[in-house]
Amino acid sequence: MHTWHWRNWNGLPYLTCSLLEPWPHGFFTQQFWPRSPEELVEVLEPTASVYRVKQVHGNRVLSTQSLTPQVREEALEEDAPQKPEADGLMSSGSSEAIWVCSADCSPVLIGDMQTGQVAALHSGWRGTAENIVAVAIAEMVNQGSQLEQLRVAIGPAISGEVYQVNTEVAIQTCASLVDLDNPEDILKTVQDFDNSPILPDSEPGKARLDVRRTIELQLEQLGITSEQVAISPHCTYQDPENFFSYRRDGLKKVQWSGIISR
Repeated sequence: MHTWHWRNWNGLPYLTCSLLEPWPHGFFTQQFWPRSPEELVEVLEPTASVYRVKQVHGNRVLSTQSLTPQVREEALEEDAPQKPEADGLMSSGSSEAIWVCSADCSPVLIGDMQTGQVAALHSGWRGTAENIVAVAIAEMVNQGSQLEQLRVAIGPAISGEVYQVNTEVAIQTCASLVDLDNPEDILKTVQDFDNSPILPDSEPGKARLDVRRTIELQLEQLGITSEQVAISPHCTYQDPENFFSYRRDGLKKVQWSGIISR
């Protein structure tokens, strides 16, 4: 079983996952707000170059090769380039810190045991419906990764039992798991899965959706085994002490997750 550990930095808690031990990484809590990745990188590896994108709930994954590292806000020039729009990042060299932020969506960090390269993804229901994790893994394979060398940690996010969505959203998200066109067939088929990501809801036209379980099933379909995947037991919605939850508070506040290539 993969274990999740609480770490402490200057009295502030963040999480790491045993599966990603070979890489400096962290799933940071709301206690670090409003620090930016340019500051948070000090916790992991102060000399690493920092990369992040403007997240838009899609499935675009960019390589750091095409990006300029971030600098501290106070060092920014007036005409600093806008961050590119994407929801995933992939490292292309060593000592690159790549970051995503979330407040109920799933932060997914991936490391390659052989090449040392990493990816960081922001996968809400929309990104999951568009299979962002599979897109990123296909890119990593293009860059020379082998599936059996990948390690995937899915961080704190809203859990299925409390994430009520319209049935359409559940169908759209889970359509990524089955090759069917009829929405009712998709719903029925996925509901019959073992440990289904679609949970019943007493309200008509609603369902509970477990996005992290959906991602896990997408990974399984790619041929990635359960030994290669770890899912955080922490729910952003149910743990107001440690995590911002957009669904709970309606605030545009986020926690950051980052990993450094080696």
